[in-house]
Amino acid sequence: MARLASGEWKVCVSAPPAEGRANEAVMELLSELLGVKRRQITLLRGAASRSKVLEVDGVSAEAAASRLAAALPETGGKGEPGDQDGD
Repeated sequence: MARLASGEWKVCVSAPPAEGRANEAVMELLSELLGVKRRQITLLRGAASRSKVLEVDGVSAEAAASRLAAALPETGGKGEPGDQDGD
């Protein structure tokens, strides 16, 4: 997971995109990281796209950003060690 310069979050999961499994994996991961129940996360846009818009009930944008930032790897959210562009 990484925070991009645009402020968006990049999340990678190993689940295949078939039958919504990757979408579900992203929402499960976010529910764990944000400390919310899975049912509090709704996919608003991007079901068939790499870019997604999710809504999290009961968590402000600021609180979500703080919780996600706390879960970033040692790279400080810039991707893998040695990766300069966050990819």
